[in-house]
Amino acid sequence: MFWAFFKIGAFTLGGGFAMIPLMKTEMVDRQKWIKEEEFLDIIAVTQSAPGAVAVNSSIYIGYKLSGFLGSVIATLGTVLPSFLIILFVALFYSDMKSNTYVKKAFYGIYPAIVVLILAAAVNLWKAAFKDKTGIAIAVLSLAALIVFDVHPILVILLSGLVGMFLKKDTAKQGGGQK
Repeated sequence: MFWAFFKIGAFTLGGGFAMIPLMKTEMVDRQKWIKEEEFLDIIAVTQSAPGAVAVNSSIYIGYKLSGFLGSVIATLGTVLPSFLIILFVALFYSDMKSNTYVKKAFYGIYPAIVVLILAAAVNLWKAAFKDKTGIAIAVLSLAALIVFDVHPILVILLSGLVGMFLKKDTAKQGGGQK
């Protein structure tokens, strides 16, 4: 499990959202530790919690697979590559910042990071837009953020409240808890 999360942490540039497609490929498609719908639910839940989505997801998946020790192992696997890379960069920053090859490499890496983040958005789309209510919340949230410059925390809190009041309670209908 450590090596699966280490690979993800080592080969993801662009932050937690860029990690989501790699996590899905490894956890759902290759290892088959979790199903795709469960993965999407995990991403949605871990986005709602404070902290980085990649670390939160690692904690959750690691715990699901092997309890507390699994969450520690998965988290270490996820964050250790970044820690080592940042430590390396800090040691050699003055030499690296003006290196032509480093600049050229990042010129190619930046577009790939954007695509990874877009891929994560497409995966999250499935979880967020299951009905018209989800679409309405998304449109109103986007307008609140972009047009009215509402703080993201307020948008998250209000969206959660709207969801609580508008989402049908499937538990009362005999469909289990959601």
